[in-house]
Amino acid sequence: MSYYLFQGSYTSDAWSALVRKPRNRLQAIKGSVEKLGGRVEGAWLSFGDHDVVVVVRLPNNVSAAAFSLAVAAGGALKASKTTPLLTFEEGVKAMRQAGKVGYRPPK
Repeated sequence: MSYYLFQGSYTSDAWSALVRKPRNRLQAIKGSVEKLGGRVEGAWLSFGDHDVVVVVRLPNNVSAAAFSLAVAAGGALKASKTTPLLTFEEGVKAMRQAGKVGYRPPK
């Protein structure tokens, strides 16, 4: 299973609904991720460009895309971003492979 970082920004209508009736949306997120065969590693509300940040583990890119599309289709977000994450072990493996590729920049 791979890790993904999901970032979302609520619409003003979504914030109005949450202020009117405060609730923890994490259960809805967990349920959707679990239906795709994954699990939520951690989730936070945040300040700045994004209102919610979630790290999930999902079986593959198709599952990550399905989650992202389902959330976007819900209409509560004005913007969202899904970023594949590498473990440090995967990153080192990629660095080793990159050293063998033989790519040369233009001169």
